[in-house]
Amino acid sequence: MSDFVASSALAESQQAVDRLRAAMQRTIKGKDDVIEQVLVCLVAGGHVLIEDLPGLGKTSLAYALARSMDCAFSRVQFTSDLLPSDVTGVAIYDEREHAFVFKPGPVFANVVLADEINRATPKTQSALLEVMDRARVTVDGVSHAVGAPFMVFATQNPVDYEGTFPLPESQMDRFLMRLHMGYPQAQDELEILRTARTGYDAIAVNAVVTKAEVLKLQSLVAQVFVEDSVLDYILRIVTATRTEAEFKAGVSVRGGLALRTAAQARALVLGRDFVLPQDVRALAAATLTHRLTPLRHMSNALEERRAVAAALQRIVANVAWPA
Repeated sequence: MSDFVASSALAESQQAVDRLRAAMQRTIKGKDDVIEQVLVCLVAGGHVLIEDLPGLGKTSLAYALARSMDCAFSRVQFTSDLLPSDVTGVAIYDEREHAFVFKPGPVFANVVLADEINRATPKTQSALLEVMDRARVTVDGVSHAVGAPFMVFATQNPVDYEGTFPLPESQMDRFLMRLHMGYPQAQDELEILRTARTGYDAIAVNAVVTKAEVLKLQSLVAQVFVEDSVLDYILRIVTATRTEAEFKAGVSVRGGLALRTAAQARALVLGRDFVLPQDVRALAAATLTHRLTPLRHMSNALEERRAVAAALQRIVANVAWPA
């Protein structure tokens, strides 16, 4: 083991991650891979977008994560009539103070669930751009920090596009990962059917990590070592997307940085203080697919996403491993 992260700090971080994983697994059955990717996103200090059908546990996953930490949880149901101020907050005139007083919106929480985010208008969607990028909200020229840690956990349905507004590329680029829940295996679904719980409000999860521990985890990510050969591997993957004929445009510089940070976070989650090429390859799809747009538009949004994923998978498979 190298000395990039102190052995004591590495051991403490591994214990914290293990407690989080175990707490979430007690609620979310049969989705260990999704839980691991969400933990990677949390440790990396990023935001996650989950695309899937309703009723597969997306809200329960976000709630279980928030309740496993000593953190505030907030849920915003996005609709077409939702206003930006309904998300960020608004300044209201206080007659006693004889001044405008800022009333924080639901975005002022540690884990914010933006449910069905693509049902809101582009104007409301754009209200999240600043807070997802800088963890602060500006109202009437005054900036307000939302606190730390801060994570947006957004969901959207990839099939039903009636009455929805697809997220613009600038919004998609703010998400570190896009994940899919999928149906559980039969044995896991049978275990779910045995439980009496039908809603996420009934989830009983005790906090197993503190805010300070989460912030400590996030601060260690930058110390995880990435060898130049691995950085070159990331660059070759990103560059290959920019020359791919099937894509309108390749992965941005921000996308390359996101893949590097996610790989560092995965290494830390798995108890290492150095990145392996396997970390990069394991996260390439979740980190890069939503940043790519096909050159030819397809009428079926789900097929379009599958085509992008298949093209990216081919690219990653063809890029040589670091020497």
